[in-house]
This record gives sequence, C-alpha cells and structure tokens, in this order.
Amino acid sequence: MTTLFDKLKIGNLELTNRIIMSPMTRSRASDDGIQPDYAAKYYAQRTSSGLIISEATNISPMAKGYVRTSGIYTPEQIGAWSKVADAVHAKGGKIFMQLFHTGRIALPVFLPDGIEKPVAPSAVKAKGQNYTDDGMKEFVEPRELTTEEVKQTVRDFAAAAKNAIQAGCDGVELHGANGYLVHQFLGTNTNLRTDEYGGSDANRARFLFEIVDAISAEISSERLGVKLSPTVPFNDMEDANAESFYPYIIGELNKKNLAYLHIGFEEKPELDIRWHSKLRPLFDGMYLANGGFTKESGEKALAENRADAIVYGKSFLANPDLPDRFKRDAELNTPDVSTFYSNTGEKGYTDYPTLQQASAA
Repeated sequence: MTTLFDKLKIGNLELTNRIIMSPMTRSRASDDGIQPDYAAKYYAQRTSSGLIISEATNISPMAKGYVRTSGIYTPEQIGAWSKVADAVHAKGGKIFMQLFHTGRIALPVFLPDGIEKPVAPSAVKAKGQNYTDDGMKEFVEPRELTTEEVKQTVRDFAAAAKNAIQAGCDGVELHGANGYLVHQFLGTNTNLRTDEYGGSDANRARFLFEIVDAISAEISSERLGVKLSPTVPFNDMEDANAESFYPYIIGELNKKNLAYLHIGFEEKPELDIRWHSKLRPLFDGMYLANGGFTKESGEKALAENRADAIVYGKSFLANPDLPDRFKRDAELNTPDVSTFYSNTGEKGYTDYPTLQQASAA
C-alpha cells in the first residue's frame, strides 16, 4: 500500500516522500518584487518535504496583484531567488517555482505607475475586494487583452520559466487555478472573447495550452507542473461546463508529458462532484491532490489511488518539519493567521519551532 513516506519520481526528479509543500503567498518581498534574504531560511527549513512548490511569483510588472509579492523578471529578482534555490539544494531539497499572472484581480496601485488598469480575457469586473496595506479595496473593471497581448503574455510565461531555471529552481508550476489569469481564460463568466481565445472549449483552453507548450520548449515539459481548480469560486469564478471541460483539458495535457498535474480542490462527501476521484483516473502522469488534507485523509487518498502525492499548505507553513511530525504522530503547531501576509518580517515566517526545538525549549 502506498504511503506518504514512499519515494516518487516526478519528471526527472526522485522525491524522498509524497508530502508536498503547497505554494503559499507570504507577502515578504520588497515593492520591487525582490525576496528578502530570510526567504532562503524559510524555504530551507522545509526541505524535508518531497517537493517545495514556491509561492506564486509574478511573471511581469502587469502580473502583480498583491502587496509584497515576488517576481522573476528582473536580474535582482532572479538573484534573490537564486539564494533560495541554493539554500534548498544545500539541505537536499527540491523546489519548483509557481508562476502566475493575477489578471483582473490586480488593483491599479500594484501595477506600473499605480494607474494602469488590470488586464483580463474580457472587461468583466470581479465581485469582491482585494487586500492592501491601507485596507480592503473593491476590484476594478479590467481592460481586455488584445490578441497580440495574449500572445505576448504567453511569451512572458516562457521567459519567466527560463529565469526560474536560471535562478536554480528544479522546475516550475503554471498557476492555472484560483481565479487568476489562466483560470480567467478557462472560466465561462470571465472569458467572453470572440477571437481564437474565446467561445468553444478548445478556444478557452488555448491560452493554457500555448503557455504549456511555450514553457516546455524553453525548459522541457519534465520540469513543468500545472495547477488547476475546477469549480472553485474564489475570485468570483464560474465554470459552467466543468464536468465536461476539465476532462477535455486533462485529455490534452496527457499529450504534454508534464512533470505532474496539481488539482486544488477539497473533496467533501456533500459535494456534487468529487474532483480528485473524477480526474485522477483520467490523468496518465503524476497527480498531486490539494485541499484540506490531514495525515490520515492524505494516506487514505494515496491508498485509494486518488492521488500520487498530497499537497499540504497551512500545516507546512506552521510546521517546518511536517514529515517528521507525521511520522511520529506528533502534535502540530497552530498557524498564526495574523502573520500570513503581513510585513512582520520573520515573525510567523521562520520562527515556528521544529519538534526538536520545542523539546529543547
């Protein structure tokens, strides 16, 4: 029976276990998207995971949608991420960088000159608000990308992937989930285009597939994972035909020889669709399941072949030695929500104790 502690091969990497660190925005970077030196310490503390997937990282100035988020499009940003990758590798860990563009979720204050409108597949304003250090602010109506701008954004993703590898990362994950730009092209309420990127299932998925192909050509498909989140309503998303659309997407991704597919969705008995159960049998490669898993539910998902590895978020944030705690059935640290996205530096970031440190104290 497969367990969390069995080895796993992803792309050209052999992972020491199947406990994956989820990508988690932590908002510790500078306003120029440069990671602080202590980010290397944060990631190095968590190298007992089979694989670290980094926080979502902006591919261009127009991609930024949150305060103090990192980028991978300037030499200074690449240099800062190099320190992270070096620290992870020095402790025997492996790291993929998650790449994203926030699209319509951005606010003008985050974009060049503080006046640019966010961009999106279509000029459809999201319901809700975004966080700023000055309080929550309403989303604004985005500007529809031209067809040429869509193609340029594809090139931006490929360039960012090349930069991530230059920084020393083992691979990249394309963020196609949670209501950000790639998901906005997939969504039925966010993509109202009439060109080659809108309308039919094939057209709505074209942006995703073009990015996958462009990144694969730049760094190879074995260094690329893709994250999707069907029917997750975060950031005012709707996937009206998800039950047929996502199986179609996965059928096409099967042709791409990806390192893995990462599905972010919490399976609950009361839901109409249990996505991990539905999608796992359709994907030919390594399937990573994310969504509120405990040690026990993660083991159960592996035993029932609903995943090849389990992705843990908040529990990894608060427990740098999570695999060891799982192995020992030890109590977990409680995450401090107030420091998730704060500018408190290392507080709530690098100061969570390991079991060994807690015992010594």
